Amino acid sequence: MASKEITPAEPFIIGKNLGSNLDLDSANLTNTNADGKPVIEPTQEQKYTFDARGWLLIPGVLTDDDLQEMRDFCIRLRNEPESIPEHERSTLGGPLQKLSDHPLVVGFMNEFVAHPPLANQECYGFRMESCSLSYRTVGDGRFAPHNGNGMLRFPGDSHLYRCIPGKAYSGLTRVVWELNPVKKGTGGTLFVTASHKAVYAAPESMRNIDSSLWETYSCPAGSLLFFTEALTHSTHPWTNEENDRLAIFSCYNTVNSKWHDWDPHPKLLESMPPKRQTLFRPVRAANNLINERYYG
Repeated sequence: MASKEITPAEPFIIGKNLGSNLDLDSANLTNTNADGKPVIEPTQEQKYTFDARGWLLIPGVLTDDDLQEMRDFCIRLRNEPESIPEHERSTLGGPLQKLSDHPLVVGFMNEFVAHPPLANQECYGFRMESCSLSYRTVGDGRFAPHNGNGMLRFPGDSHLYRCIPGKAYSGLTRVVWELNPVKKGTGGTLFVTASHKAVYAAPESMRNIDSSLWETYSCPAGSLLFFTEALTHSTHPWTNEENDRLAIFSCYNTVNSKWHDWDPHPKLLESMPPKRQTLFRPVRAANNLINERYYG
């Protein structure tokens, strides 16, 4: 017997008032980034994979030209920071800034993080709340498992995950740009797949890095990794002798929530295109929609 074709159905999400549904059809989620590039929405397979596993890897996103420029900037940032203007002296500086709202990042955030009533074509419905460099040589990094059980966390914690048939929400979401190749088992981030939905406490065996519960990945330079901070994950000591780890770690959240004590340099923020600046607008819901008034 042939299997029936599967057709994704529209989810029913309770809106703000009186049990009415949130009208996703009228949502005005941002469809271009600050550089005018069309947003790239996640495929059905990517959405399913992220929801089921809690993490998603997209290999080889960046071009060789972009990679070389970005690697050079990161090496200067680590070894010769004084050679970079002070306001650019971060992983939002120079050629790295455009990674903050890369078309794939915006598409993913529109699906899993954005609050539709606080998005339009001039502002994002989500915010960026941290950005840092992970530069590791052999021996750097330590095994330190944390987080998990995100379906059971209270909202104020931010490290939560919610889902209903047809729609999922990832509170605090991590984005990693791997600027150098990663060999499996030699230092890439470790995950306990699906632990964001776990309802049991972790077994003692999971405190061992060799436990079969831990999974990781390999990828070429320029790959993009998403994972929900509601997932149990850990650093893996870097053992790859062929190249160092060179990665940009960023976090995204809803516009009315903040976890990290971090903001970009004011001068750097002022120099950004207006739409990119909305990644860093005040943390609130009421009247926080650019060029429109939101009555809450």
